[in-house]
Amino acid sequence: MTKQNKYKQIYEELSQQILDGKYKAMETLPSENELSEMYETSRETIRKALTLLSQKGFIQKIRGKGSIVLDISKMSFPISGLVSFKELQHSLGRDIHTIVYEFGLVNADERIAQQMNVTTGEEIWKVFRARSIQGEKIILDKDYFQKKHVPLLTKEICENSIYEYLENELNMTISFAKKEITVEPCTEDDRKYLDLADYDHIVVVKNYVYLDDATLFQYTESRHRLDKFRFVDFARRKH
Repeated sequence: MTKQNKYKQIYEELSQQILDGKYKAMETLPSENELSEMYETSRETIRKALTLLSQKGFIQKIRGKGSIVLDISKMSFPISGLVSFKELQHSLGRDIHTIVYEFGLVNADERIAQQMNVTTGEEIWKVFRARSIQGEKIILDKDYFQKKHVPLLTKEICENSIYEYLENELNMTISFAKKEITVEPCTEDDRKYLDLADYDHIVVVKNYVYLDDATLFQYTESRHRLDKFRFVDFARRKH
């Protein structure tokens, strides 16, 4: 096994142990020397694995104290990235299911037509999907696609990955998205499709998704229960 594969394997094992609760929030991981002995590898390889754990939000490396495990009870979703929910499943490392509640062609009402920059009454695909994580429905994705760009959808595709279908089967090039994040009162749909506990507000991420020719083809409202998510980004100050 190469050193590159070795550090990734160690990262996978340690991240899974953190997810499983072997190492809890604010606990310290074994030292670099101890981990080197445990995994029978060099400290350089261990450092690479710990750096990756730090980049992924599992630990904070503190000089003189070691690697402190961070609270991962909230799942991290990238603000700036444009990835499908299926692509996030592995990094979330949890028992995840998609439930399609509403699916079909509809005529765009005034609100959706305005969001999608189409004429009122134009045919669009409407897909409402709840994401169940560890047995709790805590995300509601309300997706709208222009039919002229997505001529066919099926419930099976929606249960799996729409982006995978669009890119691999329809050879569409999904390029960029503009996002707007707000906290709003829960709606009837939120209460109907999600396990809201006692929360009366919800985090709403509005996505306007464009093809490589700058055509807006999708509008999404991704509605997240307040207590379960942190939205993350990485920023570096220019010098």
